[in-house]
Amino acid sequence: MRTAYDTRISFENLQRNFQEVETGMSKQEALEEANRCLYCYDAPCIKACPTGIQIPAFIKKIASGNLKGSAKTIMSANPMGASCSRVCPTEELCEGACVLNDSTKPIMIGHLQRYVTDWAIKNHQALFEKEKTNGKTVAIIGGGPAGLSAARELALLGYEVTIYEAQERAGGLNMYGIVSFRLPQEIVSWEVQQVEKLGVQIITNTRVGEDVQVQDIIQKYDAILLAVGMSVVPSLGIPGEELQGVYDAIEFVKETKTKPVIHEWLCKKVAVIGAGNTAIDAATCSARLGASNVKILYRRTQKEMTAYEFEYEFAKQDGVEFRWLTAPTKIIGDEEGKVTGIECIKMKLGDKEKDGRQRPVPIEGSEFILEIDAVIKAIGQTRYVDVIEQFGLKHEGGVVIVNPTTYQTSNEKIFACGDVIFGKGVGEAMVVTAAKQGIESAQRIHQLFEKSVQETAQ
Repeated sequence: MRTAYDTRISFENLQRNFQEVETGMSKQEALEEANRCLYCYDAPCIKACPTGIQIPAFIKKIASGNLKGSAKTIMSANPMGASCSRVCPTEELCEGACVLNDSTKPIMIGHLQRYVTDWAIKNHQALFEKEKTNGKTVAIIGGGPAGLSAARELALLGYEVTIYEAQERAGGLNMYGIVSFRLPQEIVSWEVQQVEKLGVQIITNTRVGEDVQVQDIIQKYDAILLAVGMSVVPSLGIPGEELQGVYDAIEFVKETKTKPVIHEWLCKKVAVIGAGNTAIDAATCSARLGASNVKILYRRTQKEMTAYEFEYEFAKQDGVEFRWLTAPTKIIGDEEGKVTGIECIKMKLGDKEKDGRQRPVPIEGSEFILEIDAVIKAIGQTRYVDVIEQFGLKHEGGVVIVNPTTYQTSNEKIFACGDVIFGKGVGEAMVVTAAKQGIESAQRIHQLFEKSVQETAQ
């Protein structure tokens, strides 16, 4: 249900605002859609999927009634297949490559993937069984999409895997950083359970470098995979950030997923700084909590924003206002230290930067003030530099340097994947990309162990 500000909004209505927006397909709808598929040989949709899901195969199994086989086809290629069915930009990936785009409309691959994985969740399906243990041990630092995907793959290859996770529950961004009305936590929990059922040990509430020492892990395990993702939102670097009413977007979204929905956002006027997917999530959360007005302030234009197009359209439907070419210069507060406004300056686009986007330049004398009650920072995330340096790994500003073929770091025993190796202007940070890297890094670990065994035998 889309929200409109209403002082009479009830607690029950607020709760409904955080229930999943998109409804899944019915059995009949799924069958009809599956039977539209041409089951292409050398299908372009497979090539467009970062994890290479055999899309025609899983759709054909839907048509024949083999839903467990269909779910296994999806999850074999992508251990985050249930989450990705909800959050992947399928219009740009698999559906965008569908041959039916030229004649009618593409197959609704994402919806079919959700139909199958929802069936597997509802019917408590365990899709994989652990192979015989090979005696090798691997520690994975971080239980997000990349770490979980690697753990699943390694467990299937016979490794004893331990995940160290700082949060109360594994799942990373999927569990805590994507809004409930797009990705409910129970979906992520099922994916985590699929990994645990293979014998993977997940140690939660444990920060490597604090609760457990880095050197102890290096000594204890045969290989280590660093998949820590990214940290908190950085400072805006403007006066007033210490005021009451300034929030970190990641922590804000996390609270909406882990704490009871509350009324304190009713009537608020909110400014969200940034225009990525997290900024959209923070803005739509604010609207659904009953904020009277929500503005996204972005120093560039719509063309340069990093949020997906469907996220942008979703936010507009929730009443979010976009202020392009607008940059904050100061957060204003009252005598009690509470936010009352934000000073901004208008921008224009100048010369191109290294990432190809034009540099935003302030327009002198264009300052103005917006009356607001809360500021949510969503301008990217910082890196876990301290952990990276405790492991003694080479990095560039917190981006771990790896061999792009093997995922090995400067320490041959330690591998890395996911957001921790994602640098600005290099690829795109998506859940499906993290899953792909998790699987690939696990396979590289296995290949190097196999090579070592063969060399020893010779």
